[in-house]
Amino acid sequence: MIEDTMTLLSLLGRIMRYFLLRPETLFLLCISLALWSYFFHTDEVKTIVKSSRDAVKMVKGKVAEIMQNDKFGGLDVLDAEFSKTWEFKSNNVAVYSIQGRRDHMEDRFEVLTDIVNRSHPSIFGIFDGHGGEAAADFAKAHLSEALRQQLLSYDREKEKEKNESSGGLSYSSILEQQILALDRDMLDKLSAVYNEAGSTCLVALLSDKVLTVANVGDSRGVLCDKDGNAIALSHDHKPYQLKERKRIKKAGGFISFNGSWRVQGILAMSRSLGDYPLKNLNVVIPNPDIMTFDLDKLQPEFMILASDGLWDAFSNEEAVRFIKERLDEPHFGAKSIVLQSFYRGCPDNITVMVVKFKGAGGKAAEQ
Repeated sequence: MIEDTMTLLSLLGRIMRYFLLRPETLFLLCISLALWSYFFHTDEVKTIVKSSRDAVKMVKGKVAEIMQNDKFGGLDVLDAEFSKTWEFKSNNVAVYSIQGRRDHMEDRFEVLTDIVNRSHPSIFGIFDGHGGEAAADFAKAHLSEALRQQLLSYDREKEKEKNESSGGLSYSSILEQQILALDRDMLDKLSAVYNEAGSTCLVALLSDKVLTVANVGDSRGVLCDKDGNAIALSHDHKPYQLKERKRIKKAGGFISFNGSWRVQGILAMSRSLGDYPLKNLNVVIPNPDIMTFDLDKLQPEFMILASDGLWDAFSNEEAVRFIKERLDEPHFGAKSIVLQSFYRGCPDNITVMVVKFKGAGGKAAEQ
């Protein structure tokens, strides 16, 4: 019996010497203990979790208090926390725009209507900049006025010739020409000073019976028809889309995933204005997609034009339902949906434009 015990102890001793007490084993044991202490220290974990919960409760409480005090979802308290908050209201058009959680405000918008001659198309634009404000500023400053001048010339020629077209021009072709011309001018100016900024471009021309929408990038428009359905006015240009991916590959470029799919690992959209380094590679293009809508057929109630800050938090259908319930608010629901997007955690600038249409007959919004 004693000999058996001694044999067992001898075996355990050998195991200790040859396996457990080897330098490599001791080193791994020390590393494991250190990692365990670092990642699973009970007091530290409790402190981190408690702090996170307190922070979330504080933000929720603050936003809930604001929404309770202002039934229209006002940002009176939050305004102080935004470096830039813009709002616009003119008859049947309202815009609300906030910097949100970003360090810089790069969203821009434009509303241009002819008060004297209401038969001329109204122009509505959303420009969501990236890499700085220069591209969005340039688009806002030049595109709407260039379109206005071209449209006035087009209308004069139509009146002179008394027919539906003038020199093969149309609202769609005018939009395409002016957007491409703007991009060329922008590239000349920004590349001269090595400014790599870029911008989306979402522009709507609204005449008495026709709505024409041009889009470059990932800002988006949606319309609410007479039955309350959400009608897409544009489609985002994203690198992962088959058509865009093939074009990028054919140009010798690539897309990679870095939080989102990006062209050359940089840009999260496949078309834009500006972005001269990517334009030089021909992997990003400025060509707009243009869609035309018959207002008499759709008999729309309103349309929403917005930067992607809204669409990160709302689907087309959800945004239409949200605004439809709030058209009687001072900003036609634009202010409320901006606040709601911020409350849902949107990290981006958020700009929302709501255009109400006159009556239910599908006519242009009364300016």
